[in-house]
Amino acid sequence: MAKKGNINVQTENIFPIIKQFLYSDHEIFLRELVSNAVDATQKVKTLKSIGELKADINKLRVEVIIDKKKGTLTIRDNGIGMTEEEVDKYINQIAFSGAEEFVNKYKDVDAKNSIIGHFGLGFYSSFMVSKEVEIITKSQKANSAAVKWTCDGSPNYFIEKTNKKTKGTDIILHIDEDSKEFLEETRVREILNRYCKFLPVEVKFGTKSIFVDDPAGEKDDKGEVKQIEKKVDNIINNTTPTWTKVPQDLNEEDYSNFYKELYPTEFNNPIFNIHLNVDYPFNLTGILYFPKLKNNLEVQKNKINLYSNQVFITDNVENIVPEFLTLLHGIIDSPDIPLNVSRSYLQADGNVKKISKYITKKVGDKLSSMFKNDREDFESKWDEIKVFIEYGMLTEEKFFEKAKDFCLFKNTNNKYFTFNELIEQVKDNQVNKDGKTIILYTHNKEEQDSFIFIATEKNYEVIELEGPLVSHLISKLESENSNVQFARVDADTIDKLIEKEDKTPSILSEEEQKTLKEIIEKKIDDKKFNIQIESLSTSDSPFIITQSEFMRRMKEQQQLSGGMNVFGELPESYNLAINSNHPISSQLLNESDENIQSNLINQVLDLALLSQGLLKGKNLTEFITRSVSMINPKSQT
Repeated sequence: MAKKGNINVQTENIFPIIKQFLYSDHEIFLRELVSNAVDATQKVKTLKSIGELKADINKLRVEVIIDKKKGTLTIRDNGIGMTEEEVDKYINQIAFSGAEEFVNKYKDVDAKNSIIGHFGLGFYSSFMVSKEVEIITKSQKANSAAVKWTCDGSPNYFIEKTNKKTKGTDIILHIDEDSKEFLEETRVREILNRYCKFLPVEVKFGTKSIFVDDPAGEKDDKGEVKQIEKKVDNIINNTTPTWTKVPQDLNEEDYSNFYKELYPTEFNNPIFNIHLNVDYPFNLTGILYFPKLKNNLEVQKNKINLYSNQVFITDNVENIVPEFLTLLHGIIDSPDIPLNVSRSYLQADGNVKKISKYITKKVGDKLSSMFKNDREDFESKWDEIKVFIEYGMLTEEKFFEKAKDFCLFKNTNNKYFTFNELIEQVKDNQVNKDGKTIILYTHNKEEQDSFIFIATEKNYEVIELEGPLVSHLISKLESENSNVQFARVDADTIDKLIEKEDKTPSILSEEEQKTLKEIIEKKIDDKKFNIQIESLSTSDSPFIITQSEFMRRMKEQQQLSGGMNVFGELPESYNLAINSNHPISSQLLNESDENIQSNLINQVLDLALLSQGLLKGKNLTEFITRSVSMINPKSQT
């Protein structure tokens, strides 16, 4: 006998609340319903395994069916099903959850068959897109009658006996006019592919065509068996994704193929991977891949997908793993991560903290092992993973402590050093008069070749430091090592960068140096240059342009971190070192023709600007014209 009733909820406004606040994205309803259907099949497996269910079970499957004519979307399963009493308990009384009760009853039976979704509010997400929802269900229990439940989105429901031959449940959604997109095959396929791609039970969505050998063996003109088209079930998911398997059963090809499955548009293979597999004190599986990183950090993020028992949850794991690990790609699957909670709650959760620490340690141990076991191979990968390691060292203190032992520094001759090895390498030659060890570096070996040449002539080591994190990293290392200072090779003259007690004497007197400075200041009326006379080697350039290490580093750090660009708003300023020991300095002092004097000053200044990539536009054109005229004096006439 049919009966009517009211859903046992605490407020008449339960459905508006569901529609507005429970889920921000309406497409989530399909994930919830398919997950519930998978849950129902998992229950069958569990009950069958412990002998509580005697019935013969056909192949367990979930099916998603579109009927555009009727305007319905159906989620069908051949799982546990429900009796009328269970429908009343699990559907009509929102306060209860069938899944929660089931888990509590059978929690010690099979942990891997834990419940994915649950009836209750998950089911009621269907009303976000439906004007009416029907449940037609038949329990696996012996002698159970089929039941039909109907609700139009109000707290009122209608329940009656019905005919249903097969056991399991059909959830039939009568789609709202404003949600007709969910009757489009492409839209539904998109959602299924996003949320249900790796569910542990087969999910069928329509059929697809494949080509097989003609069963009759008929051959074509070439004598080959003809290919005929065959319609087969379209199974949209991989029920046993790679991360659910035992690492010992997998090889590198398996991991590579899974990466291509996850990221079909990625053309570069990952450098290496880490397989996560732990069941105590928390449950966590997954695979993390180290991609070939570019310098743009933002582009690399949000490539880790979070799953819960093979159900896709989100691609934003910033509150679950340390920030630097968001540069990795791959899968994290854990039922112990609380969902649909605030950021602050997530950050404070004990399991989340443990998972975060575990993953960080796992990554650090993997890198450390690679470095120790095959340093040559590790060095070959360094340029592709250094941004990740540098980012981790800057944002995670525990990772910094571990990474100090395998963070590498490459010199201009492509030889690699750890930080301690580098300090040992330069300690005898690159210590200044104050006892500080000076680490010289270049951000561009080609652009700064002249400065590197001068440094290497003095047997100094110059390391290559490129990328957006360099200024932050060296500041971090300096703060941890008070007797170490990094200096870019073009930040000052080499004798100033590594200042020794014994200085090169000037061949010019103090008076001559003063006169020389006045001549040059008169000819170079540019406020961006701070002109200084310095006694350098005769082999050094006559004019050398440098920029303060401090100011340049502050600007670089602000560009990356954002905020008020205090240093960026200041005008560019450079140091202009005049080599008093270069023959040109004496020539300038002795030259009486001001035109020749001006041309000479402009020429050597432009050469200095050119060496720093600062000579552009009109000034570059004038330099070229002047150079040609100096080579061919006749061109001046």
